[in-house]
Amino acid sequence: MAESSNEVDAKLLEILVCPLTKAQLIYDRAAQELISVPAGLAYPIRDGIPIMLVDEARALSDDEKERLKPQAKPAAP
Repeated sequence: MAESSNEVDAKLLEILVCPLTKAQLIYDRAAQELISVPAGLAYPIRDGIPIMLVDEARALSDDEKERLKPQAKPAAP
């Protein structure tokens, strides 16, 4: 069965990292965003396609950063 057009492929999520910090991303399915806590950015997902451009990302609020910090994983060396 095919995934919904708004779903991001799980294998793609495993390999994507923040283009700015190279940190792993947190997938927010409800908001359709990939979140980089170290960069303080949320990259949009449009029609199932992650838009990994810093200029297209929205800045996280201080509250969001604090709430998501425990889920964030450091960047690979």
